[in-house]
Amino acid sequence: MTKLMIKARATDHLRGTAAELQPAPRWVEVAARAAALTAVPSGVWRTLFGFGVPVGFSGATLDAFAEHQPGWGTVYCVVLSALAETLAFLTMGLVRPWGQVVPRWIPVLGGRRVHPLAAIVPALAGSVILTALGALALLGGWAHNMADPDSPHGLGGVVMTLAYLPLVFWGPLLGIVAIDYARRARRRLQQR
Repeated sequence: MTKLMIKARATDHLRGTAAELQPAPRWVEVAARAAALTAVPSGVWRTLFGFGVPVGFSGATLDAFAEHQPGWGTVYCVVLSALAETLAFLTMGLVRPWGQVVPRWIPVLGGRRVHPLAAIVPALAGSVILTALGALALLGGWAHNMADPDSPHGLGGVVMTLAYLPLVFWGPLLGIVAIDYARRARRRLQQR
């Protein structure tokens, strides 16, 4: 058998594996998209802050941040925003084929099937952690931080709060999508 035929069979096998997992219901796809978008507003706010846009901080806090913006503070804000959005975007893998078979362009792992537990365990752990952090923020953590005299107040405080509020929904949305992925993966394993 030629190498081309072997490669074609391996590709067909992978396509078949990906197709075995039934598609996510429409409402779960909507939840996955919403989860992917929860980190965008805070990321935009943080990036603007990183580039020195005045967002309402004052006093010693403003002075401490100003020492590193632009500079390492800018890099930190941009990298943190990109990391958060990348992690939020990974939720889409639970409802898309690339969450079942690693895309070919990824070195070493490209074309390999994703074991369901490799997606389910981190997604559920992330969901629990994010939900707990969101609950802590809602139950007083955010109010405590915003009560600091150097924190943004007035319009700046409202904008910052509105930018970070969607993050409260990231954990529950991720949990919903992960549970549905686990349900669909379990169904696939039972059919074998």
